[in-house]
Amino acid sequence: MLWSSRGSRVGGRVVLGVVSTLVLAATGYAWSQLSKLDDGIVTANVIPPAAQIDTEDAPPGEPLKVAQNILLVGIDARTDAYGNPLPQNVLDALHAGSGDDGGDTTDTIIVVHIPAGGAAATAISIPRDSYVDIAGGYGKHKINSAYSRGKNASMSGLRAQGLSGAQLEVAANEAGAKTTIQTVEKFTGLTINHYASINLAGFDALSQAVGGVEVCLKAPVHDTYSGADFPAGTQTLSGAQALAFVRQRHGLLNGDLDRIARQQAFLSGMAKTVLNAGTFTEPSKLNALVSAVQGAVVLDKGWDVLSFAQQLRGMTSGAIGFATIPVQSLSLATPSDGDAVKVDPGQVQQFVRTAISTPSVQASGDAAVGVRPVAATGSTTPTPDKSSDKTEQPATSTAAGCVN
Repeated sequence: MLWSSRGSRVGGRVVLGVVSTLVLAATGYAWSQLSKLDDGIVTANVIPPAAQIDTEDAPPGEPLKVAQNILLVGIDARTDAYGNPLPQNVLDALHAGSGDDGGDTTDTIIVVHIPAGGAAATAISIPRDSYVDIAGGYGKHKINSAYSRGKNASMSGLRAQGLSGAQLEVAANEAGAKTTIQTVEKFTGLTINHYASINLAGFDALSQAVGGVEVCLKAPVHDTYSGADFPAGTQTLSGAQALAFVRQRHGLLNGDLDRIARQQAFLSGMAKTVLNAGTFTEPSKLNALVSAVQGAVVLDKGWDVLSFAQQLRGMTSGAIGFATIPVQSLSLATPSDGDAVKVDPGQVQQFVRTAISTPSVQASGDAAVGVRPVAATGSTTPTPDKSSDKTEQPATSTAAGCVN
């Protein structure tokens, strides 16, 4: 997600990262196509051995034996997964400015918890401006800067090794991912077992690959910053329209938190489309998804997507829940980062523990396909008072109904 006119391009492309890793389990098991995805995906060595889960001895198709945590990020970058600059015509189509406008910040951050059994999932959103300790000794800053700080700090050493161009970009991105993972782990108290990032053009391609997603707005919107121009009510969006929907912040009552609600609503609609209709049982649509994921998504090295999808077979009759961490204020004054989101790490960690241990998350699924909120936050808007220490819950989307 990006909030400024310079950076408001990324939005919720990461929700398609959720689909590319979770909802592939509902594709009717067209394994030949999923094998192509597994062979052609870009990978990064970012998960330490202690956090890796050994699945070598697991029988094919067996449910997940242990719970797993996946970090999904949308990065404000103007390069593809291979480190090559995105063409200007692509940037123009997405209202993304020039190749120099990106800031390499993780402006969408979602932790997905999948319990043992693999029949349910909880997606927990972290506001990009949350003011936290950044791993690596960088001090307290907005959490979305962890990636760029780690990446930029690695540049000189990588250049000294003779790296340049796309090769340098890929290696530096790996350093940024490691800093982000470590920061999120420290903040949430969770060990991250898998990582997936998605680039600027990925949302456009992936949303088109699924044939669009149905969303609902409470009122009409017109925002020149994001390009969002939609009537009230239910509508199906894909491509640049979908990107505009999930990245709009200006004109929304709760700003960035309403944008998180948009992302959660979009992901809910995406999951319903795939799980209820078996969207990717059609070879042409499955091919489109595979092509979109390749070059748009980076996964941690060693993540066997094919085996993982097989282990999530129960997801077709399970549930995906959505939650947003509690925040104390949206306007915390900081020494060097402007206004940030005030959060209490201890409270956040307690919230996360509760969210991932609710009965609906632990359940093996019910007979009906369901996409519903799990441990969702309340609907009270955080106070804008900079001096307030009162913790409020951000507004979040539900799995059904309209959003702002």
